Amino acid sequence: MAKVQTKDLLDEFKLELVAGETGLDREFIMSDISRPGIELTGYFRYYPKARLQILGKTELSYFNELTSEERKARSLKLCSKVTPCIVITRGMDIPQEIIEACNEKSVPLLRSPYKTTRVVSRLTNFLESRFAPFTAIHGVLVDIHGVGVMIMGQSGVGKSETALELVKRGHRLVADDSVEITQEDYDRLIGTSPKLIEHLLEIRGLGIINVMTLFGASAVRSHKEIDYVINLENWDEKKQYDRIGMEEETLKIIDVEIPKATIPVRPGRNVAVIIEVAAMNFRLKRLGLNAAEEFTARLAETIESEKHNLEQNKEF
Repeated sequence: MAKVQTKDLLDEFKLELVAGETGLDREFIMSDISRPGIELTGYFRYYPKARLQILGKTELSYFNELTSEERKARSLKLCSKVTPCIVITRGMDIPQEIIEACNEKSVPLLRSPYKTTRVVSRLTNFLESRFAPFTAIHGVLVDIHGVGVMIMGQSGVGKSETALELVKRGHRLVADDSVEITQEDYDRLIGTSPKLIEHLLEIRGLGIINVMTLFGASAVRSHKEIDYVINLENWDEKKQYDRIGMEEETLKIIDVEIPKATIPVRPGRNVAVIIEVAAMNFRLKRLGLNAAEEFTARLAETIESEKHNLEQNKEF
């Protein structure tokens, strides 16, 4: 899990630091955000103090109606030892009691000129992405006609060479050898390349090549959602491979089940073209056009028709 400190928000969103400068190294332990409206009334029994606290127009309007003693007491309770920071939106004037409490408790007090809903949305997206589950998988990730295809298989099966052929055919490389995967939502995986090997391909016998230098900026991209997994394996004569496409395999990565297909590799097979067609067929399936189901339906119709003809012939 990534380490996130309050000072990261200053760098990312260019927020104004008003008070509590000594607490900028405070760490976030969760991605949730709180708008402490009920807490300002004095009810702190279930105060989510470890969350980022956002005070908008509604909260500050109520706060300003409190007595001076109440404002001081509520401000001190808002500033706990684990509160990462307090953010004031709409560029509003900040009551002196909150500033003094933040300085006393070393809780960073930040101010944004934007509306509360926009600030909440952007901060939530930022924290969710930083706290998202993460893993790394050995493979190659390629964007084929908008489909994020991750090519997997044992070492030496030809993953990088296949990726190179796909790039030559106009598709875009995301990562080679190692794919860093982040689960940004309950059903969404985003793959990126480690910075050390970004835009690079390793071809046995040739070495390391820079795809962006050779083929241009349009041949690479920095990240892509993973939609489909292709597993390459050496052809096994004893194994029965799916010849129709009705079998639905999946691969679980973190908490997400990704559709998967296994393609056997042997001399004479153009694996890059097969993967390209597999990606296009996957797109058609998402649009509701399934060739395997259509063939099965035709086959059943043909069998039923032949059966009917046989029954008629018996009658005569």
